Amino acid sequence: MIARYDAGLRGRIVDIVRVIGTSRPAYVHDVKALKTLPPIVYPTTMLNVAVNYRERKGEAEETAKAVKARGARATTFQADVSNANAVASLIQHVETTLGPIDILVNNAGVALRRSLEELTEEDFDRTIATNLKSAFLCTNAVFPGMRVRRWGRIINISSGAARGAGVVGVHYNASKAGMEGLTRGYAARLAKDGVTVNAVAPSLIETEMIAPHRSENIGRIPVGRLGTGEEVAVVVVMLAANAYMTGQTVQVNGGMHFN
Repeated sequence: MIARYDAGLRGRIVDIVRVIGTSRPAYVHDVKALKTLPPIVYPTTMLNVAVNYRERKGEAEETAKAVKARGARATTFQADVSNANAVASLIQHVETTLGPIDILVNNAGVALRRSLEELTEEDFDRTIATNLKSAFLCTNAVFPGMRVRRWGRIINISSGAARGAGVVGVHYNASKAGMEGLTRGYAARLAKDGVTVNAVAPSLIETEMIAPHRSENIGRIPVGRLGTGEEVAVVVVMLAANAYMTGQTVQVNGGMHFN
């Protein structure tokens, strides 16, 4: 949802795939965030937006409706992005409906809170498939076209748990650390083709995942409150606009820790 602020962005409408996968739409495509983002996120030249979902069709359609109200085109699609065939169908739908995909936001995620004693192999496999494999499948599906056009932005939604203990479990740590490794690996190999790959690592954002433990978590944050979806979205927009930044992880954590 950003027109090109550098020479490559200005005057061009691009498509963005928001891969939601198995969890509630969060961060950059939260409907409330979409309606209240600062004007820099919605310049005159709008992006066309594809909203993918696995569940909660109504919320995905509400997001698409909000995009259309801003003057852009939008489409929704239901796909489990941890499945290669489903991803292929998603990409075909988006490119047929909106055109080539120039910006991909990988934000499919599941957070199964498990202790060491509770964690099962099934929990681990599901978490890796949703949080990490999905990013691999979607990135692999779109980067060839970006390479040909010599322009692309891939933005992965990681977590502070990639580098810290977190509160969800070791399976979640592994999935997000893997995503940051994936980010750096693709960035190194695609930079010469005009494609940047970066990650955003939010920590303790006001979402359903945090809601049951809201009060105990606020005390851990130096700025004294939870982050918002709008604040994460602004960072995603910055990465989409920046042609020189690649292979980086931007922490959005209220000062909880530093790189």
